[in-house]
Formats: sequence, structure tokens, C-alpha cells
Amino acid sequence: MTKTIIFDLGGVLIDWDPRYLYRKLLDSEAEVEHFLSKICTHDWNEQQDAGRPFAEGIALLSETHPEQRHLIEVYFERWSEMLGGALEGTVDILDGLRKRDVRLFALTNFSAETFPIARQRFEFLSWFEGILVSGEEGMKKPDRRIFQLLAERFDLQLEGAAFIDDVPKNVEAARQLGVHAIHFTSTAKLQEEIDQFLS
Repeated sequence: MTKTIIFDLGGVLIDWDPRYLYRKLLDSEAEVEHFLSKICTHDWNEQQDAGRPFAEGIALLSETHPEQRHLIEVYFERWSEMLGGALEGTVDILDGLRKRDVRLFALTNFSAETFPIARQRFEFLSWFEGILVSGEEGMKKPDRRIFQLLAERFDLQLEGAAFIDDVPKNVEAARQLGVHAIHFTSTAKLQEEIDQFLS
């Protein structure tokens, strides 16, 4: 019976970090950390991953921090500079799975406005049978509905499928749906767990 493996993208296959951009714009690591923890925060960015347009998110944040407007605007304007590249070890694992009897999907928290940049840059995104992008659907992990939508759209069974993510709360959400959820911590550990899943 053909098995199904679902990959997260950022932090698993793609190295994405806003620090790559803001280290070019701010004078110290402390300033970078302050900006990303107090202004363009992870929670703020997740609203774009959930479908909010960047223009709206930037406008709201700029009202609160008008003196930082330029730095807020470049979060979207220079987003491509936050991409560090492919995580080659995991991409090699994905490549190996293409030669096996496995259905491959991606489920990613990603803005609908920035995902086309990643799709153009990373050829391996064409290896998936299907990709579900949170920003295009108006919901994001760990919402169980996005896992169920993936199953409905691509006619797959969640129960017994494997799901790989670097965020513990997403792993736990998948596990509660009967998914064989793997918390990604290293390439070697991931290969071991996939081999066990497929054996």
C-alpha cells in the first residue's frame, strides 16, 4: 500500500529567517532581536501566513510604530533576502523518497504573497504531488481544519500518513488527528524515523 508523507517547508526544507535581512539594516544583533521580538514579531507575521495581506499588516503596524515605517515596509519589499537557501540534507531525503512508492505533499504556513518567490527559487517544490499554503486558504497550522482540508483536496488519509514539522504545536495537532507526526530536529534523526515509518 502506498504511504503518504507530508512535509512542512520553512525550517524543514527551506532556511528562512528575517534576521538575514535585518542584519543588513540595523547596527547590532541586539537591535535586530529587539525589532523582531517587539515590532515585526512572529505573531504579526503569522497573521500574513493566515491570509492577511501584507499591505494591511504593514499599515496597522506603522500606525503603532510610525518611526519604524521603513523597516516595517521592507519586511515585505525585501522578503526574498530572508531566504537563506535550501536545507540540503532534508532535500536529499525528499529526493530519495521520489524513488520509492510514496505520495509526497507539503503543508506550509506561508503568505500567499511571498510563496510564489519560494516556488520560483526552489526547484524541489515541483516534486510534490500537492502543496497547501496557509495564506491561500485563510487558516494555518496548528488549526486541525487545514490538515483536514489537505486530506479532502488531495484525496489522502490522514490516519497513518507521516507529517514532518519543526514546530512542536503543529506536530501535536497532527498527532491528535491520527497522523504519524515527526518533530524535525536533525537530518539524521529524520532519515531514521522515515525509514522506520516505511518499513
